[in-house]
Amino acid sequence: MTKVIIGSDHGGYALKEFVKKVLTAMDYEVIDAGPEAPESCDYPVYAFKVAEQVDDETPGILVCGTGLGMSMAANKVKGIRAAVCTNEYMARMSRAHNNANILCLGERVTGPGLAEDIVKTFMTTEFEGDRHLRRISLFDK
Repeated sequence: MTKVIIGSDHGGYALKEFVKKVLTAMDYEVIDAGPEAPESCDYPVYAFKVAEQVDDETPGILVCGTGLGMSMAANKVKGIRAAVCTNEYMARMSRAHNNANILCLGERVTGPGLAEDIVKTFMTTEFEGDRHLRRISLFDK
């Protein structure tokens, strides 16, 4: 069973809880990095908690109000390619072409039905490698 690390802030807490159910139904082992309740909290704390556990075998999902703050914070961690995705096409391309290892969602801009489709697409799309590998290798310069 593949592990997935998930986290949110207060603005993404409800969608995080929904996404955990989607992932469990897809037979993923879900590791919740927090928070444990929807009280106000600082999104960078949870972005870093997730990003620091992500590796080649374990992707991550972060949820805040828009997904933007989480992506900005997570992308500060070396080796992280966090992508805000607002539709299935972005989710597919973030994985296929950019080898994204963290999906960022916004609870205030993405409803649960669409979020489910985005998560399923992100989690099942493989990186195409080839010319895309050469390009993403330039990220760490």
